[in-house]
Amino acid sequence: MITVEGLTRKYGSFTAVDDVSFVCQPGRVTGFLGPNGAGKTTTMRVMVGLTPPTAGRVTIGGHLYNDIPNPGRHVGVLLDASAQHAGRTGREILELGARTMGLPSTRIDEMLELVSLTPAESKRRLRNYSLGMKQRLGIAHALLGDPSVLILDEPANGLDPAGIRWMRGLLKGYAERGGTVLLSSHLLNEVELIADEMILIGHGRIVAQGDKKTLLAGATHTAATLVTALDNEALAAALSARGLTVAPAGEGLRVDAEPVEVGRTAAENSIVLVDLRAAEGALEDLFLELTSDTQREEVA
Repeated sequence: MITVEGLTRKYGSFTAVDDVSFVCQPGRVTGFLGPNGAGKTTTMRVMVGLTPPTAGRVTIGGHLYNDIPNPGRHVGVLLDASAQHAGRTGREILELGARTMGLPSTRIDEMLELVSLTPAESKRRLRNYSLGMKQRLGIAHALLGDPSVLILDEPANGLDPAGIRWMRGLLKGYAERGGTVLLSSHLLNEVELIADEMILIGHGRIVAQGDKKTLLAGATHTAATLVTALDNEALAAALSARGLTVAPAGEGLRVDAEPVEVGRTAAENSIVLVDLRAAEGALEDLFLELTSDTQREEVA
């Protein structure tokens, strides 16, 4: 379990993290989301003792990170996949980690296989790794000590679609076995597929937290539905008669209403539907709405 209590970090007059509190539970993947510069990395650096807090504290399993004996056996960390000696090979980097943690050398081969780095790739120097390979090596290093907690900052950066799917399955499986996962990202759509709970941060402050259903339930924007019928014109007329806003969308319609209301209207008017689903992007709209003052671009 990770417990963040009243965490504040200031750099002179600038407040990077402002009175942040949240809990990451075992058996769950927690997504830590926010625009670039929102305070995600600073919070994670404080968690693992790299940056001292100005106020508040973070405990992992009830202990400060610096008080945990042999912390790599309890907490796996990936904050910067390139933060290793560029002249060392991937295998050498894992060997140093294994020796530091007192692990057998067999663990190195297990981790290389887990992250799909071949024997030939493991002998290449880090400077010759692609960003995706560095991320795989960083994940291998984080998992090396078989920790109960994972803290990962933007781990999907540089991974191709197959690699992102692999990472998603790896972390979901880790949480299902009782591990605690904190995963930061500015890519909402990717985290939405894996996270059991999401924490949204902007300008160093928590602006919302909860699972997807809870976040959307508290949203102020109108739900939207994508629907296609055998007779779209008849459906549009029936929906408009109920006072609902309807607009063309691809081969069907976009309706400012919940799917159940659209389906009920179609049934009452004996209109056959071939597609009915909630419109994607509702959570993204909420995220952009809550963090609009931190975005570089204006959000319509």
